[in-house]
Amino acid sequence: MQKDIEEFELMRIPAEFENKFRNLMDPSEFDEFISALNEERVTGLRINSLKIDLDTWEKITPFEIQPVPWSSCGFYIEDDSRPGTHPYYHAGLYYIQEPSAMFPAEVLAVEPGDRVLDLCAAPGGKTVALAAAMKNQGFLLSNDINPKRIKALVKNIELCGITNAVVTNETPEKLSGFYEGFFSKILLDVPCSGEGMFRKDADAVKSWNKYKAEELQVLQREIFDYAYRMLSPGGRLVYSTCTFNPEENEQNIAYFLKNYPDLYLVDIPKKFGIEPGRPDWADGNPELLKTARLWPHRIKGEGHFVALFARQGEFKRDKTGTGTDEPLKSFVEFCERILLNPPQGIYRVDRFHINIIPPEFEYTEKLRIIKTGLYLGEEIHGKFEPSQAFAMALDWSNVRTKKGFSADDPELIRYLKGETLFFEGEKGYILIGVERYPLGWGKMDGSRLKNMYAKGWRKTR
Repeated sequence: MQKDIEEFELMRIPAEFENKFRNLMDPSEFDEFISALNEERVTGLRINSLKIDLDTWEKITPFEIQPVPWSSCGFYIEDDSRPGTHPYYHAGLYYIQEPSAMFPAEVLAVEPGDRVLDLCAAPGGKTVALAAAMKNQGFLLSNDINPKRIKALVKNIELCGITNAVVTNETPEKLSGFYEGFFSKILLDVPCSGEGMFRKDADAVKSWNKYKAEELQVLQREIFDYAYRMLSPGGRLVYSTCTFNPEENEQNIAYFLKNYPDLYLVDIPKKFGIEPGRPDWADGNPELLKTARLWPHRIKGEGHFVALFARQGEFKRDKTGTGTDEPLKSFVEFCERILLNPPQGIYRVDRFHINIIPPEFEYTEKLRIIKTGLYLGEEIHGKFEPSQAFAMALDWSNVRTKKGFSADDPELIRYLKGETLFFEGEKGYILIGVERYPLGWGKMDGSRLKNMYAKGWRKTR
């Protein structure tokens, strides 16, 4: 009983937070707002349109779901299922994401062929949404300054079969020196005080007093300045937070409008309970009504703030690169045996490693580049060894040597745990999948399958 009381105390909303919004809001709205923060968290997933379409998903989904109205591919999870444990998750058919966090990528409205930057990207939910909308066409730079978060970012990119993303672990300042005026679309989901995470994460409540809005405001403005330098004339930039206070939201937007005269706000449609920003919480500029607030007492979600900027001028697209390295002979031989058609794109061969790189990307050793497009694999002792990322990016129909298991087959769970399987098959590499969706590689030796599923991805229970 004492433990329950202590946990309850830890989950209490900070008094300073309550007092602040009591003074900002009408009494009736304040009561609704605080009441909503004490309700259960909302969970959701967004299907990965690179791998599955909506009609197919609605036929095969094992979960009780309802559409998220502001997301073209988002769904609420209405039951107590655990989608992170299902084989479809391991196949990259969906990404688990809080529903209001789906909104910024929708607002940016990227298209195939765009040059896109996700500047504060980890763990990758917005990056994978952007890549899906781009249909793996164009150049997507996904960056995060925190080296501890990069591993999750890379895994989520590879899990979802994304081929046009480059991952960097750099400061915004250093990136801006390489990509001045380069990107047509930028997503800037800045580090914030995380008030919209209160229901989702108890640590957000406990740590709230450590991260003062006024201090974060300074950091956010600094990051925005570097993002602005990388935005092309005619380009668009989404600024977003998962917090509620005006210092990190309306007051920052008012500051940007005053200090960047070639930027203007694009009105974000207000529907599904989404409300406009509040000019009276900043300098009174009515332009702030063009921003969007997702409140937990108005929508079914944890909360977000989003603003869409456009930069005056005209975006001029550079010519797409056409040069390519010659693929390694062992890779060509592997593709001839395993695939109907080899992967298309711009090849980059670094000694024994092979990547397909996005158009308009130029490799440099001056940046900490963690992932370069689609890593296909490496040559070891004259033989090509395919990567996990390569498996996840394949179209099942393009693979000659493969074996699919049903989602409820115990053998499939054994594969995902990294165990050896036994069945008859041609000697050599084989693609393993759940139904018609790739999961990873195996290597047949008579009636024994050596499990090649990535060790860091394996199920532990």
